[in-house]
Amino acid sequence: MARNKEKLVLLLDVGPSMHGVLPEIEKICSMLVEKKLIFSKYDEVGVVAFGTEETNNDLTTEVGGYENITVLQDIKVVDGDLIDTLQNLPRGTLDGDFLDAIVVGMDMLIKKYKDIFKGKKRLCLITNAIHPIKDSLEGSKEDQVTTIAEQMTAQGMKMESIVVRGRLSQDADKRIMDENDNLLSIFSKKTRTRNVYVGSPTSLLGALKTRRLTPVTIFRGHLELSPQMKIKVWVYKKTQEEKFPTLKKYSEKAPVTDKFATHQVKVDYEYKSVGESSTTVIPPEQRIKGYRYGPQVVPISTAEWDAVKYKPEKGVKLLAFTDASKIKRHCFMKDVCLFIAEPGNTRATVAVSAIARAMKETNTVAILRCVWRQGQQNVVVGVLTPNISQNDKIPNSFYFNVLPFAEDVREYQFPSFNSFPASWKPNEQQQKAADELVQMLDLAPSGKEETLLPEFTPNPVLERFYRHLELRAKQPDAAVPPLDETLKKITGPDPELVSENKSVFDALHRHFELKPNPKLKKSSRQFYREKQFGSNALESDGQAVKSIENQLPVKMEKIGDLTPVQDFEAMMSQRDNPEWVGKAVKEMRDKILALVIHSNEGENYHKVVECIAALRKGCIIEQEPGPYNDLMRQLRQYCQGKGIESLPQLLASRDLTLISKSEAEDSDVTYEEARSFFVKMEQKNPMD
Repeated sequence: MARNKEKLVLLLDVGPSMHGVLPEIEKICSMLVEKKLIFSKYDEVGVVAFGTEETNNDLTTEVGGYENITVLQDIKVVDGDLIDTLQNLPRGTLDGDFLDAIVVGMDMLIKKYKDIFKGKKRLCLITNAIHPIKDSLEGSKEDQVTTIAEQMTAQGMKMESIVVRGRLSQDADKRIMDENDNLLSIFSKKTRTRNVYVGSPTSLLGALKTRRLTPVTIFRGHLELSPQMKIKVWVYKKTQEEKFPTLKKYSEKAPVTDKFATHQVKVDYEYKSVGESSTTVIPPEQRIKGYRYGPQVVPISTAEWDAVKYKPEKGVKLLAFTDASKIKRHCFMKDVCLFIAEPGNTRATVAVSAIARAMKETNTVAILRCVWRQGQQNVVVGVLTPNISQNDKIPNSFYFNVLPFAEDVREYQFPSFNSFPASWKPNEQQQKAADELVQMLDLAPSGKEETLLPEFTPNPVLERFYRHLELRAKQPDAAVPPLDETLKKITGPDPELVSENKSVFDALHRHFELKPNPKLKKSSRQFYREKQFGSNALESDGQAVKSIENQLPVKMEKIGDLTPVQDFEAMMSQRDNPEWVGKAVKEMRDKILALVIHSNEGENYHKVVECIAALRKGCIIEQEPGPYNDLMRQLRQYCQGKGIESLPQLLASRDLTLISKSEAEDSDVTYEEARSFFVKMEQKNPMD
């Protein structure tokens, strides 16, 4: 459709003061065209360079002036030649006039389309704006800019200004920069212009939006505060993950001479019943889905499935208000949505603004129940946060984040740092070294521009993919190039920052020296291999060991008789389900009791002690002292009843007493009670 086609003119400052960032400008502009070739292949782009020694534009020929401005490419449908032009920008020798360049770009759009094109017309200016523009022959510079802005609005044009400053503008005249910034601000006030200031090559990569997405509402209807009060709102996606473009299956079976061949691959599926004598194709009306329920499969037809589905009513309803501090940031799910009042509806705009301001003043958020479309199968519950606009032209709105249901929450149990011994906690020097590292790697240091802002930081994976795609289009056999230096600054710490603060890293390494742990227990996989082949087999067959260790870990389902301690540790390490911890503890308790009861003259006691030690350690780490303490009391009662003395003595020699409150906060045992546990055991022994 014509309304979705964009006509864009790039206005690029190539003067001497821009030479340092021109390589990045070449990358970002060529990336813009590369994405258009994938997503918007009918868009048209023109390129204008200002600050060049030569002059080549229509206005110079027709009316004079507009010198040192060169039209590198007239407006045309995007293609590979346009990418080549943008990847080899000229290096100018003179300071350019960005206002003249804007007029030249407008003239190109007006002459080519006039009234026949009603789609998107846009100018994109990239400059540092540190040099003065020419004085106007009539009126002031502000009047000249206002006149140009009015003409831009009348022609339905938008403009995007990217001003590159940072280190390159440190020696520039501040008075001239302020004057130019004021002129650019007039465009943003009088027209639909977006002004962006960047100070680094990384920010420049994300400043120019290389892919334009048409805003589409996901909901239009009423925000129901009560049955008597409803506000008409529109809901848009504020953020959404950008994914790789869909790759198509390609066939080389088409004749080489067929210029109209699509080379597409069509996939069809057939379902067959395999019998003893022949295979029969099953038509769709004879197929039905089945769902596993225990050992059986329950067939459910499409009609039954439709009847079972919950079909909520479309709408957005207020459930309650709550204090903002009660909604934790880590509970936000999926994408962020933007709630705005229905455009042109004054009453709705006033109502949204009033509620947003009231929620902001009281630090309150709203909980909503949302069903975006009729027939939607799922209900969304989320939090509505006020967004108070700082621009008089933009009304207040809300941000909406989806909240999880109980089934969506993953509860993993981790031990408290307070339960660890003092030797496991950092000392004063270690803490100081860690503090200095955090302060050194601050993204927003005092007095400096914040780095890696989300709105200016492109996805390095996608950027690398698009660049390689363009390279392969020209050179099918081209190798994958190394990662671009600018993208490296996104995927890792800044090398300059690291080199400047080498002493901080040295201090951290000095205070946190890593040493091999000689007491590190062998994995169960290595244990089994040593049991079967001996320890020498592992040393001689290094490749086999490496391949075994690289395999995915095997899930331990139960504690066996051969290596109960290793099995218990393996089960405790499985964090894909919180029930594994409880299952591991229960199985180890049962294993210990079985070993004690079926022990012949204490032959299993040493294994019992090792199992108890492993269980005690695991219960302390998980901060679950109850099962262990109950087991120890049960063992004490059993030993007293049977007159067993050797097992309590072994436990006492290993100091395997009750878990006290100092080791686990949930314990009901004091330190003194834990110390006297074996003493009481001896006093109550009937054999004494």
